[in-house]
Amino acid sequence: MAQDSFIEKKNKLRAFKEEIIERNLITDKEYFNVVDIPDDIFYQCEECGNSILTEELKSNLFVCPYCGHHHKLKAKNRIKQICDSFYELDSEMETSNLSFEGYEEKLKSYQDKTHMKDAVITGECDIYDIRCAIGVMDSYFMMGSMGSVVGEKLTRLIEYATKNLLPLIIFSTSGGARMQEGIISLMQMTKTSSAIAKYKEAGGLFISVLTNPTTGGVSASFASLGDITIAEPDALIGFAGRRVIENTIKESLPPDFQKSEFLLNHGFLDMIVERKSLKDTLYKILKLHNF
Repeated sequence: MAQDSFIEKKNKLRAFKEEIIERNLITDKEYFNVVDIPDDIFYQCEECGNSILTEELKSNLFVCPYCGHHHKLKAKNRIKQICDSFYELDSEMETSNLSFEGYEEKLKSYQDKTHMKDAVITGECDIYDIRCAIGVMDSYFMMGSMGSVVGEKLTRLIEYATKNLLPLIIFSTSGGARMQEGIISLMQMTKTSSAIAKYKEAGGLFISVLTNPTTGGVSASFASLGDITIAEPDALIGFAGRRVIENTIKESLPPDFQKSEFLLNHGFLDMIVERKSLKDTLYKILKLHNF
């Protein structure tokens, strides 16, 4: 209630400021900027609708303190939360498959917004005292879609883990294959899956962490091949969308269909872990496997 009252006052102050300036009662606009209130001081939870101080949300790992909803996380923030040290691999890799109309401009726009070259960051890290190979996808970059760069960076990461005998952790979040790259994007499903198979033959441990959302070609390839598969609470995980499936099978699906809890109950996941416990859980799993 206190937050709502504050927002009301903020809006009234802005309206008053605009009216004063419009009526030319004062010409010094900068005077009013002193009492201006930033737009990003509050964040509204997309699940429960409560207003949360942005700084409070950040300190709570972008988990709503009211309903526990796990908000989407940028790859760089995820790396800060999980890794004690991080060395990035293939940081300058960019796609050259730009024949789709408007694709080059769209890529440039997302690169400027996110300060990333594409939808995944890969590298070598330490989780406490254990060295790992880690890949973190980012849904803020073209909905985490998998094109040639995402597939190639993940494949190189898997091969790096194989060569250096490192445990492998991949955080997935994606809308699926990137349509602008056509068949090349679909090829990444086979490429990443083949690399995982070779990694396992070499005795590697692959921990797949599924976050909201993990769908389409990513869910149907490497993301589902973990030796241990973890998900965050209430994450959407699946291949085709609910409406597509219902129209195909001519049946209604359960309300929680394709959510983490439903998949855990049906044996697809090994565990659901809240974000605050994720780093320690990964560390315990690695220690149990003698890394």
